[in-house]
Amino acid sequence: MRGATPRGMVDHNAIRSNQAAIIVTLLVAFVADSVALVGLVALPMLAGTALRTQAFGWLYRRILNPLRLVRPDSVPDHPAPHRFAQGLGGGFLVVASLALVLSAPILGWALAWLVIVLAAVNLFLGFCAGCFVYYWLARWNVPGFTHSPPGDTFPGVRPPRT
Repeated sequence: MRGATPRGMVDHNAIRSNQAAIIVTLLVAFVADSVALVGLVALPMLAGTALRTQAFGWLYRRILNPLRLVRPDSVPDHPAPHRFAQGLGGGFLVVASLALVLSAPILGWALAWLVIVLAAVNLFLGFCAGCFVYYWLARWNVPGFTHSPPGDTFPGVRPPRT
């Protein structure tokens, strides 16, 4: 497979912190029935994807890491699949926001809950559904998707520490 060697190190604790912030914020949005908060989660996710950073990376870099509440956990990995997954989640939340604004609450909250559940699976189980999709698109030679999972890692599963 092409791109089998990781391009660098990816801090998976930064990713996990991002996932936790997304989950907590979307749960607050659901409990408060806040359409605006769903949209406010989508914006940094899409901006972070475009800027090649985590949506809530500031929380990790400025608070959690300096206070040593969370320490780096860097492993050889590709950052592109993680960015794709974040952008995919952000896209789902844009559609969720539109559905909520257009009086389709079942669809809107279902999409928001899909993002919550997939973020939780990534956070707690180490499986990134968006990364899985990315790696399969690469396998099918879709333009723009160029990396394979690092080493012998199953597509979407967090790579082991070396």
